[in-house]
Amino acid sequence: MADSSAPQFRRAVIALSGGRTDRSIVALASEQARPDHAELIGVHVVEIDWTLPLDADVAGRSEDAQRVLDIAEATAEAHRYKLDTVLLQARDVGAAIVDEATERDADLIICGLPFRRRFGGDFAIGATIPYILKNAPCAVWVIREAMPEEQA
Repeated sequence: MADSSAPQFRRAVIALSGGRTDRSIVALASEQARPDHAELIGVHVVEIDWTLPLDADVAGRSEDAQRVLDIAEATAEAHRYKLDTVLLQARDVGAAIVDEATERDADLIICGLPFRRRFGGDFAIGATIPYILKNAPCAVWVIREAMPEEQA
């Protein structure tokens, strides 16, 4: 039987996409982290095209990228919790999230998954979430948003 006094996690990396699920995953993480005072790190990755050098200053000039981090910080503050944020640029978002979690010795990655359908009606999960699930050295929580009522 599991020890109920053991913390759920001590350090979590929250993958911020700038999408509809960011606020809900930050709110959930804040509530889950509070009892054990776990550290939360929000990570937003700006994907760099192969035509640009990896050190091109794309993320530093992006108001959109900064807005993603600001909204995540404000959401955590609204839930009375502190969220440290990191802005990265990389060729692959999933690999950057896994690398950041590994470097920070995180024991949890939290990802949001919007509900999307591809042409033809199949549910679309993309490439980032499967990469994280396959390669993360720690636990992974994937929080999918609810199916829109018109599709239910």
